[in-house]
Amino acid sequence: MNINLIKTETDYNQALERLDIIFDAKRGTEQGDELELLGMLIDQYENEHFPIALPDPIEAIKFRMEQMGFNQNDLARIVGFKSRASEILNRKRKLSLEMIRQLHNELNIPTDVLIQTY
Repeated sequence: MNINLIKTETDYNQALERLDIIFDAKRGTEQGDELELLGMLIDQYENEHFPIALPDPIEAIKFRMEQMGFNQNDLARIVGFKSRASEILNRKRKLSLEMIRQLHNELNIPTDVLIQTY
């Protein structure tokens, strides 16, 4: 096992190729350990060089509602009123701290997504 830090795009591509070769390695074996370490190094490189922005709060709410089979009435139950739910979905009302807490608890949307400006 010869693992090096991933510093360049060439290193990254080589690491991905090696990962593909040992992908089915059994845990607790030498290749399994190599797979685990390589995965961590690739993850670190990707987080630094290909960061993924957080989703838009309203789009996250809509997406989660769709996943859960919720409609606007279900959202109204969470935020208080049907008119308030409509205003939120149409970006005419900002989320209050209490709404963020309720949406987090009911829809399991991370608070760091919900507190962003939009």
